Amino acid sequence: MGMRIDFDPQTMARNDVYRLLTATVVPRPIAWISTISKDRFIPNLAPHSFFTIASTQPPIVQFTSVASRDSLRNVMETREFVVCLAPEALMAEVNASGTDFPAEVDEFEAIGLVAEPSARVKPARVAGSPVALECRLHSTVSLGDGTVVFGEVVHMAVDEAVLVDGHPEIGLLRPLSRLGRNEWGIGVEVAAVDRIGYAEWVEGKR
Repeated sequence: MGMRIDFDPQTMARNDVYRLLTATVVPRPIAWISTISKDRFIPNLAPHSFFTIASTQPPIVQFTSVASRDSLRNVMETREFVVCLAPEALMAEVNASGTDFPAEVDEFEAIGLVAEPSARVKPARVAGSPVALECRLHSTVSLGDGTVVFGEVVHMAVDEAVLVDGHPEIGLLRPLSRLGRNEWGIGVEVAAVDRIGYAEWVEGKR
């Protein structure tokens, strides 16, 4: 390993901190967030790559909205959203949905995506996405320039075409991920490694 280079976030410009963090915290799964405005019922769709699971009982997922975006405003006003998986086959559409469309523009229509009704919430699902997690707002936490949104998953819809023995198969899901700069992760290289318990470790099973 070569010599480490030190960086001090306290003295760095905001954009430089952002670029360094997003280039090293990789790969990041993409939450393709579908929402709807409260008053005019205008659909909104946007990718958020600060996304993960917060809890499984109850099932809660979280995404971070950096600065104020239409997704965040809609979620705060309607308390509902849908997380759609961003598949490789729709990479161009996922990227296009990150365009700074005005709030009155329906991204589904602008991008040419088919929307399908959700089962438990008002925002639509992306019909071409193999997984949709329908969520109701649990809570939010404001941290600096970001707002962490926690949503309780009230319904999950998975395309049977990506299931093998009832379990989502990564090779069929083909999820996109975000890396640094304008780089995207396409597909994944999979290695199956079983985790062992401490008793097995003591016995030398490694």
